[in-house]
Amino acid sequence: QLQASGGGLVQAGGSLKVSCAASGRTSSTYAVGWFRQAPGKGREFVAAHRWSNTNTLYADSVKGRFTISRDNAKNTVYLQMNSLKPEDTAVYYCAVGGILTATPSLYDYWGQGTLVTVSS
Repeated sequence: QLQASGGGLVQAGGSLKVSCAASGRTSSTYAVGWFRQAPGKGREFVAAHRWSNTNTLYADSVKGRFTISRDNAKNTVYLQMNSLKPEDTAVYYCAVGGILTATPSLYDYWGQGTLVTVSS
């Protein structure tokens, strides 16, 4: 089970950190992905991280602004978002799968999403 949290309202240029806590059976081989969906748009890849090593993927649109990290003791993955832009406004979802990939359909389990709103 995945629980995303930490969304909220922030001004453009500000920062926000969202969390994804995993409970239940977990595996060191899984990958955690962050995706987002803006109103009227499809689900978009943001970042992904493989739990067993430091391999990480970022979408070009967030590279240099967003950082994915983890807390092993809490079984939690974070997405630190800096220099936020109005176009980053979306519901942010975390997902778990067996492959480090940007393809949403290859993730097996999804959290409920947390809303991030960036005002101009």
